[in-house]
Amino acid sequence: MQLLIVHDDAEVGEQLAGMVADYTEHECDLVATDAAAQQWAQKHARCDLLLAQLDGSGVDGLALGGALSEIFPGLQVLFLPAYPASELRLEISRSKVFPEPIDGERLLEAIERAANSESGAADLFHVLDVLQMCCLGRRSGAVQVVNANGSGFVFLRDGRIVHAEAALLRGTEALLEIASWGDIEFAYDATVRASETISLPWDEALVQAVTGRREEEPAASAEPAPAPRKRGFFAALRRN
Repeated sequence: MQLLIVHDDAEVGEQLAGMVADYTEHECDLVATDAAAQQWAQKHARCDLLLAQLDGSGVDGLALGGALSEIFPGLQVLFLPAYPASELRLEISRSKVFPEPIDGERLLEAIERAANSESGAADLFHVLDVLQMCCLGRRSGAVQVVNANGSGFVFLRDGRIVHAEAALLRGTEALLEIASWGDIEFAYDATVRASETISLPWDEALVQAVTGRREEEPAASAEPAPAPRKRGFFAALRRN
């Protein structure tokens, strides 16, 4: 499998690349910016996994993931946001988002899941993983989510969920519906705006969606986050 790591901090990027080299058999390259990643893509016929900083100097992981997915069909993406893991409101099993300090064991597990996925498989995220990442990342714009239930839109303003739409539903009802969908594909557009119809804090809405789903399906794949703890031999991997 061919990996591409995009991170503006050389020390962190080199640690990640070293981890991949030491603990996997996958090929791995490292670049520091979106522009460098685009240049890399022009010279390579294959990229199976993108490990991208969510926000950095010259790095926009969401935009880059969308752009490279057009070049490399079946590309899987993992995100590295700068917000601390202690801010997580929900713990997502099989998460594809790794805040600081990066949990190396879980990251390696995610890399191997990507390596074992079928060729051309959809790049699926848990819907709560995406929404929590966008909120904690203080994003504005719109997230379009698609799964077997249909499609919907969640609109954000500086990390707050301000509006949602799904089929005939609008506002909080639409958000609760979308938040119950499980695995989805998504696209992000930073330029879209919407009038505010949702006053419920985003974390309360998502926890409410998890609680409602658990009543119907005990084996839910998201839980309110426990107290932060250090885990694994790379638990201290972070920017100094």
